[in-house]
Amino acid sequence: MKTRIITSIVGLALLATVMVFYETIFFNLVFALVCVIAIHELYVAFGFGKKHLHIFVAFAVMAVIVMLADNDIVLPLLTPVGYIFIIYLAVCIVLGFDSLDFAKLGGMAFFSVIVVFCFYSLIYLKMLLPKAEFGYDATYFVFLILAYAWGGDTFAYFTGRAFGKHKLAPVVSPKKTVEGAIGGVLGSMLLGVLITVAYIQIAGRFFGSEKVRFSYYIIIAVFGIVASALGVVGDLFASAVKRQCGIKDYGTIFPGHGGILDRFDSVLFIAPLVSIVVTVFFYNFRA
Repeated sequence: MKTRIITSIVGLALLATVMVFYETIFFNLVFALVCVIAIHELYVAFGFGKKHLHIFVAFAVMAVIVMLADNDIVLPLLTPVGYIFIIYLAVCIVLGFDSLDFAKLGGMAFFSVIVVFCFYSLIYLKMLLPKAEFGYDATYFVFLILAYAWGGDTFAYFTGRAFGKHKLAPVVSPKKTVEGAIGGVLGSMLLGVLITVAYIQIAGRFFGSEKVRFSYYIIIAVFGIVASALGVVGDLFASAVKRQCGIKDYGTIFPGHGGILDRFDSVLFIAPLVSIVVTVFFYNFRA
């Protein structure tokens, strides 16, 4: 427990430091690195070895290109590089017919797309809500995403330990309970509202409007219920893959927590939803 707490504190401090540079390419590069590490964890989890290192390199390059896609120079490269990436994997399957398992490669590709889509959602917010026009709204939504995910995780953990009796998904994740999941929902709602209150007090505006309505808090709280449920889905999905791969953790980069995927599994499906909903509906953008 002590190790987990210390790691969490250090991790939050690093996150706060990174968020200071949210409007710069440094933020993109940090999360490009996070993506590459996560993809390497999948590469190892699915049993690929050194002889398939070229597969990892291809996935890593594609991930970096996507994470830098808000740059005017990189953006035109996204479609051709993506096409080359697909053709390259197809050729690898043909040439490596006896040594490259399509099922494993497909599993890695599927999970990698989810990972990249998740982290790209944070870049997407920065692209559509530039600071010059929307202040720090994009930064707020990034923190909201993490509050929904990690707040839900934390409340679920302690609620489950204190009151957990009914198993939620015993085969996939034996320690998770229905009571813990309920606590996670309440935690996501509470932290979402608290962060919103704090941001409104600091910025004096919300959803691009200086008139702050009570209904905003209701929206954030209800949104927290949906986000918390998606956090559970992401957690269980990552656990299911982990169990099928026969591993305990995806990595060891976070002492007491595991790897990138062990720490960000609950963020996987929350980040895209929040990014899409707030930009398309709350700000009347058209995708």
